[in-house]
Amino acid sequence: MKTQQEWQELKQTLEIQTQAFINGEYCSAMEKQQFEVVNPATGEVLGCVARCLQEDVDSAVSHARRVFDDGSWSDASPTQRKSVLLRFADLIDSHRDELALLETLDTGKPISHSYSTDIPGSANAIRWYAEAIDKTYGEVAPTEKEVHAFISHQPIGVVAAIVPWNFPLWLACWKLGPALAAGCSVVLKPSEKSSLTAIFLGKLANEAGIPKGVFQVVTGFGHEAGEALARHQDVNCITFTGSTKVAGQLMVSSGESNLKRVWAEAGGKNANIIFDDYEDLDKAANEAAAGCFYNQGEVCVAATRLLIHNSIKDEFVDKLLSATERFQPKDPLDPQSAMGALIDVEHKRKVLNYIRLGIKEGASLIGGEEPIKTGAFLSPAILDNVTNSMCVAQEEIFGPVLSVITFETEEEAIQIANDSKYGLGAAIWTDNINRAHRVAKKLAAGTVWVNNYNEGDMSVPFGGFKMSGNGRDKSLHALEKFTETKTTWIRLNP
Repeated sequence: MKTQQEWQELKQTLEIQTQAFINGEYCSAMEKQQFEVVNPATGEVLGCVARCLQEDVDSAVSHARRVFDDGSWSDASPTQRKSVLLRFADLIDSHRDELALLETLDTGKPISHSYSTDIPGSANAIRWYAEAIDKTYGEVAPTEKEVHAFISHQPIGVVAAIVPWNFPLWLACWKLGPALAAGCSVVLKPSEKSSLTAIFLGKLANEAGIPKGVFQVVTGFGHEAGEALARHQDVNCITFTGSTKVAGQLMVSSGESNLKRVWAEAGGKNANIIFDDYEDLDKAANEAAAGCFYNQGEVCVAATRLLIHNSIKDEFVDKLLSATERFQPKDPLDPQSAMGALIDVEHKRKVLNYIRLGIKEGASLIGGEEPIKTGAFLSPAILDNVTNSMCVAQEEIFGPVLSVITFETEEEAIQIANDSKYGLGAAIWTDNINRAHRVAKKLAAGTVWVNNYNEGDMSVPFGGFKMSGNGRDKSLHALEKFTETKTTWIRLNP
């Protein structure tokens, strides 16, 4: 890991590519429009990125369709696709410094997180699916004697991957990995707030040997480039991570165009339940703080609702306040920083409004510093005396705000946890194995952690219930989402 000074020095020499990547080449938007990219930690303009519109999307999709139909990638052998994607992953690893720095400059997240987690995680996602390509098989159905029926999986076609600004490269690679492994062509649309690492991938794709048109990046705004992809008749699938509102809009666009598949991982309001039989409260408090405040709280599965048994509430909150002290915002290029800046000042304003609303509704702001900092920086906020009916307990804030809610019984904890339109993640802290299984079965969440928060691996699926979306990222379950399942029924002549 470089020092703060070394990261600053690398920043001075870093070339920032700002063009779209279409058919294997960097290019300006056809109408030459651009938008500014701003470092949220400093307010510095990092560059002006191509603002792609309908005609740019049309061009990218046309190239994606052409190369898909010609079979240079979609019909390539599993061994061929595997070797190319492994090179792609290796190239991400070999450019770890530049990618980590771009991610931190673009989003305000700590450089230690970009370098140690986001970029290696991105390479690992591509590598995991590369290794899976030649290890997945079709099936033969148990039919009558004179029939041979087999089930195969074919690449779905052109995939539009629309990704958010909180983990720009990592979440992109969660989608690129299975889509490219399946043989699809992919048009990646990063958030207009965090386009730089996606653009950087273009030259790595060329160097890895991905055919022109198989991987492309259209930069721009959701209501322009994103909507054009969502309504395009030649896009077969949308894979999306972002807000529940936009997920719904994408489904409408699909329904009004060609019924393209829409796999959406949307919002969350996740319950972290601490039972009074759990003994290691220091561990639970440390993970509760990290579960809510990591990445500035800009995490869909952040542990934003802390449900504590009333008998241990005071003791636990004291430990929580101590655990929160390390999450005071610092310069994101300081390797010791555990919290950087929010994505922009506008988002900070939204988060502050939620804190004020919570206080107005009857919650108490406790511990530490006042949450107001300069620029896009914001200290963690812990709201005590929250009831689950308050807006701060029901709406996704997407910032460093933790709501403390008490309960008396196991049944009440389950009822509070499930009293949400979301169902992405939840956690249980208990030393009772029966309670762990009993409660986990009853929680309406795509992932339930027991005695940890937000641990994971590429081998397990990630996604949610209810308005947290559909489909799954990660694991072989994601690979299925980018294929069409075909039955071939053969009547055997005697």
